[in-house]
Amino acid sequence: MNYNEFIGQVQHRLELPGPGQAVRATRAVLTTLGERLHEGEATDLASPLPMEIDRFLNTAESGQRFDYTEFLERVSERGNVDKSTANRQAQEVLGVVSEVVPPGNIEKARNQLPEDYERLFELTDIEADDIEEDA
Repeated sequence: MNYNEFIGQVQHRLELPGPGQAVRATRAVLTTLGERLHEGEATDLASPLPMEIDRFLNTAESGQRFDYTEFLERVSERGNVDKSTANRQAQEVLGVVSEVVPPGNIEKARNQLPEDYERLFELTDIEADDIEEDA
């Protein structure tokens, strides 16, 4: 998936009026996730993504510790949206990421996060189930 396809998917899933809002949502989610993950995990998650997207994970100050509520607050602030919208954006962006990144990389990142982050992966679970059913 290239950059335009990735942003197009985010824009479509979030029903945003333009690609600028999709870029802002993607940046807010992935920068915040990059801050929470250890540096190596952020790099592993970023490597299969388009270059214009992977930098959000790679340039974040990795290794910070904060709970899911703080994660949503940071996404909300960066994306200029409320916390409920930030949660939906985070889930949808991770859903698109899961289409590009191998499942093992998603699982490594997921295993590094506290249990309260499980909500973040709700759509990646649905997509993984759909893939298994199609096989």
